[in-house]
Amino acid sequence: MAEQGRPDLAAMLGGLMRRLMNAETPVLAEHGLTMWGYVVLSALDDGPVRTQAALAKAIGADKTRIIGTLDTLQEDGLITREPDPKDRRVRLLGITDDGRAARRSAQARIQEQEERLLGQLPVADRKAFLRAALTLSEARWP
Repeated sequence: MAEQGRPDLAAMLGGLMRRLMNAETPVLAEHGLTMWGYVVLSALDDGPVRTQAALAKAIGADKTRIIGTLDTLQEDGLITREPDPKDRRVRLLGITDDGRAARRSAQARIQEQEERLLGQLPVADRKAFLRAALTLSEARWP
């Protein structure tokens, strides 16, 4: 049963997400990254080599929309795109050591900022919030 009188989740979390993204943007810029570049590096750092189509699906982007991001990341030496030996039309993506370092350095700075925000919560609430956020982010939903 829904709680009466509470805002929708999107209303509560939308403002928080906008504030978090606004705080992340300068950190990413310091590392020479855009938000999409960071998302791509995170996906490649967290998993196996992917095709451009599989990557686009995994990050929720149109595969044609991320081509420019991939071009920039490759030009900057942060990713590799190699032809698939099984199908030369397909490009296999990989993260370089420089890409991994940039992503992890940016993530550390972002999480430092998040720690200050989370520090406003009592420890028990903080742990419950992080646990709930992780559970809901991984939940299957229509």
